[in-house]
Order: sequence, then C-alpha cells, then structure tokens
Amino acid sequence: MELKPGLSALITGGASGIGKALALALAGKGIFVTVVDFSEEKGKEVASLVEKENSRFHENLKFPSAIFVKCDVTNQRDINLAFEKHLATYGGLDICINNAGVGSPVLFTEDQTDGTKTWRRTIDVNLVAVIDCTRHAIKTMQALQKPGVIINMGSSSGLYPMFLDPVYSGSKGGVVLFTRSLAPYKRQGIRVNVLCPEFVRTEMAEKVEPKFVSLMGGFVPMETVVKGALELITDESRAGSCLWITNRRGLQYWPIPTEKAKYSVRYSSSSSNNKISFQAPLTSQLPQNFKKLVVHTLSHHFRDATHVISAPLKLPVESDQVLLKVIYAGVNAGDVNFSSGRYFQGNKKDHSSLLPVDAGFEAVGIIAAVGDSVRNIKVGTPAAIMGVGCYAEFMKVPSNNILPIPRPDPEVVALLTSGLTASIALEEVGQMKSGKVVLVTAAAGGTGQFAVQLAKLAGNKVVATCGGNEKARLLKELGVDRVIDYKTEDIKTALKEFPKGVDIVYECVGGNMFGLCLNALAIRGRLIVIGMISQYQGKYGWMPLNYPGFVEKLLAKSQTVAGFVLVQYSHFWKEHLTRLFHLYSSGKLKVVIDPKKFSGLDSVADAVEHLHSGKSTGKVVVCVDPSFEHQVAKL
Repeated sequence: MELKPGLSALITGGASGIGKALALALAGKGIFVTVVDFSEEKGKEVASLVEKENSRFHENLKFPSAIFVKCDVTNQRDINLAFEKHLATYGGLDICINNAGVGSPVLFTEDQTDGTKTWRRTIDVNLVAVIDCTRHAIKTMQALQKPGVIINMGSSSGLYPMFLDPVYSGSKGGVVLFTRSLAPYKRQGIRVNVLCPEFVRTEMAEKVEPKFVSLMGGFVPMETVVKGALELITDESRAGSCLWITNRRGLQYWPIPTEKAKYSVRYSSSSSNNKISFQAPLTSQLPQNFKKLVVHTLSHHFRDATHVISAPLKLPVESDQVLLKVIYAGVNAGDVNFSSGRYFQGNKKDHSSLLPVDAGFEAVGIIAAVGDSVRNIKVGTPAAIMGVGCYAEFMKVPSNNILPIPRPDPEVVALLTSGLTASIALEEVGQMKSGKVVLVTAAAGGTGQFAVQLAKLAGNKVVATCGGNEKARLLKELGVDRVIDYKTEDIKTALKEFPKGVDIVYECVGGNMFGLCLNALAIRGRLIVIGMISQYQGKYGWMPLNYPGFVEKLLAKSQTVAGFVLVQYSHFWKEHLTRLFHLYSSGKLKVVIDPKKFSGLDSVADAVEHLHSGKSTGKVVVCVDPSFEHQVAKL
C-alpha cells in the first residue's frame, strides 16, 4: 500500500509509546488518524500533534484530520464505538494498528486475586482485544470492498520465552500465531502482519531490570520500530508476516530459514511425509463432469479462438497418473500464440486437424486422486504443474510431472513460468555475474519483476523499462537503479546514460524495443529474447521484422543474441524452483500479483486481454476454484 494523503488509520494504544510514534509517522504522510486509548489527556494531546503534522497536507478540511476516542479495548461497546466514529469521520478504513498492550504487575503464581485486574487482564488486553479489533477491521474492510492493512503489535517475547513475565509472553505468542494464520485474507485484499520488537523505551519497558535490557543489546530505537511497521504496510508481498526487530540482528522476518526448515516442506518427492495437509475431495465425491477451456479455432484473438466446454471426468486415473484439482492458473503472453497455432508442431496446413486442444500452461492445486502405482504422492498434496491444459477444473497428468509445493497459492503460480524463465534465462543463458549492467524490458510484468530482483540480488546495476507511474513506483520498490518510463521519457536518450552499453538485456517486448536494446548492448554483451509481446496481436498475428545489419553488429562487438523457451530447459526446473521459493520464503524475493481479480474459467479471456492491454502489474492469475479462497489450510 502506498502511504499517501487522504488514507485513514485507526490506532489502539495510540496515546503513548509505539502507538504515538506510529500515529505521528503516518501523519507525516498526510494520513488521517483516529487515536484510540484509555488515557483521555494523553490521547487528545497526540490527536492535536497529528492534526498539526497533517496541516501541511490538508487545507480547508470540513472534518478533523485526527480524532481521539476514549476506549477500554476489553470493552466490546467501547471498541464498537471507536470503529463507528472512525468510519463516520473518514468514510473508510485503510490501516488498523492494534497496539494497546499491558504487562502483568505481579507474577501469576503469587497473585492472591482472581486475576481479573492482573494476569487475566494482560491476556484480555494483549490477545483477546487484538483478536476482537482485528475482527472489526476485517469486517469493515470487507464491507467497503477496499484493500486494507492490519498491523498487530506482538513482541519478541512472543517468539521466545520471557521468564520475567510468562503471561505477557504467552499473550504475545498468541498474537504472533493468530496473525500468521490470517495470511489467506490477502486474497481479499486484506493483509494482516505482526510486529515483534525487543525492548523499546516506553513506560512499560522502563520497569524492566536495566541489566536484562543491556544483555539484550539495549533499547531498540523507536525510529527502527516505525521503519518496520511502515515496511509491513507498504510491502504488498507481506501477509501473515512476522517482523522481528532487535539491536543485534536489525529487521528480520520470523521464522528465520533455519527455524522454518523444521516444519516447511521441501520440493523433492522425498518430503512427502512433511507436506501440509489440505482437504481434497474424496474420489466418491468427485464430479462426473468438469469444465475446461479449449482452443476450437486458430486465431491470435484469444477470446474468439476459445470457449469453455464440459467434459466427462473418467475415473479411476491410470496407474502412473494423478488427478489435480486446479485452484489457480497463470496467464501468459504466449497464450495468444498457442491459440493461433504458433506453438504447434508439424505442417501449418494440418494444424486445424489438431483441434480442439486444451489451453493454459501452468497451474497449482491439490491432488484429488492417484493411480495404483503412484507411491510418492498422496491425495491432498498441494502441487504445481507446467504443461498444456491448465485452464481446467481438473487435470490428469503423469505423476513424475508433478512439482510438490508448500501451498497452492497464486504467488507459487508466479514462481513457475514467470519466475523460472527469469532465473534460468539470466543464469544459464545470460551467464549473469555480479558488477554488470542489466537491462530488463517490460519489467513490471509477470516475469520482469523477477528478472530485476534476481539481477539486483546478484550484485548488478539494474535498468528497467515500463509504462506508467504506478509501474515505475513498483520497480523502484523492487530495487531498480534506473527506471525508464517510456510514457514520460525517450528510451533511446535514457540509454545514452550508459556510454559503455549494457552487459545483459532481458528482452520481452520485441519490435522497436529489440532494436533499441541491440544498439545499447555493450562489447561482449548478451541479449536474451524472452518474447516479443508487442508483435503477438498485430493485425496479421505474429509478423516477423527485419533488423538491417544485425549480423554485422554482433560480429563487430562479439555480442550474443539468444532465444529462450522454458520448456527446453526443463532439466533446470526443480533446482531453480527450489531456489526461488527459498528466496521468496526468506523475504529476499517479492512476488507481485496483479490486483485485478479473475474468477472462474469464463474469466480467462478477460485475463488474457488484461495482460495484453499493458495495464497489468505483476503476474496475472485466474482463480479457477473461487471456493478455495475461503478455506484456511491446516499446518
């Protein structure tokens, strides 16, 4: 989420400490804030400071840019009133920060009371109220049908034991796992994350023994905590994420890879005993028929070439096959090449005789049935497939073509064709090393997003082209050094900033863009042709272009131009997919999914047209089974 003036935020415990710091930080972005706290005096003071900060962004407002609501977060009526006042004032809710928290004033074993005002209240404020406020925020955002971000305040003591206050530690541990379990709400545009700092200089932390704080590396600066919170709000890839903040390690996502490896699945088939269990339909409950998208006539107009049909689901599956229930399917620029017959083998005059043919190149889902001889894959296993026929509710495929995955999420779809193309093409064909200049065209698209990040992770200077402010902003967030927005500047002129040329080009556009890239290629440079999307949907389909002096240019500078088709590098798939998922799960690689929702097979043509419209950002995905989005997988 981009932090910009006009958004609104509700912050519990906003009158002091971390809550106050976050309120002022958001006000510094021009965001309206509702300060929710039990302390009326301090709460009104913070609301006044927020209004003063906000005055730089807003003039002649007919409503206050900050309000205070007195609230006991353990009181249901108070919470209802806080959310109602926020909505009545600002008409929406973009950010909710559940920050209110207390410590236990006495060790629970020494408590002579019923705990109502001591350890029970700690649980009610720190955990129960967080659950309740999160519930209110989710329901509000769902009703408004707008994206939103919720930040729950955890603590490092929710990640490992805090012997000084076990009840506090337990309550914060509950917040951490509660929040991490809400990751699936991302599919509704609602991201819930948890922030877990070590000791921060607040009124509560000042009561902790100084020697203990010193052993932990001292107080974490408040500005570091604010930085972490803003990262969780702005990073669209973060959902169900836990950000651990310490002086010793800085900002680090929990669990760290070594800890996560204890329960995470591996990609190899030998990890079948460790897989996350998903509920799959019983064979007896599988439908007699299923829907799939087929190409019925050859045309580069995908909508005209395809339609959805119903076909019988013949069971049982063959002995060496599995049946995949498809949840998400990926949309690719090459879908129009497939519908026009350009990927078909043999004599072009005979292509029509191959019709109808199933469409779609990649999907993730759940194994719904297995053949008698299949031993290493079980029903309920999340799995991915790359091959023809993925625009379907069910697919029968050879068991050795299945790629086991941790979860059937849209992000995993993006890592398949798009992620693998970027990874394998840059490393195996581009021979990418560090210290080079790498140019990526159509960089905000499904595969471009990975190319720029992988090139940056390898230690290179990255240049990227795109069209539009939003795409340019995304690429800067992904770490691109020089973004060239062709809608506002001339690409040829911009590339002159690199007088020695660019060392590697990852080219997806074709046409005039290919010529510009070739002319900008350095001595011994390598240009990888991933595609030529600008030529796929011309009046006469995929028309070849001429580049005069092409061979002479290559010879003069010892350059290399190489084409890349992913299917011809299948022997690298598992190795690179494992690496990509590790980078993604450790937070080093972001996965951007296009925000436009496409639901059901009838929406595939809309999704393909959206991709080719130039308006898409990130990977375009179709949810083939919308009912799955409402299910929460069990670890």
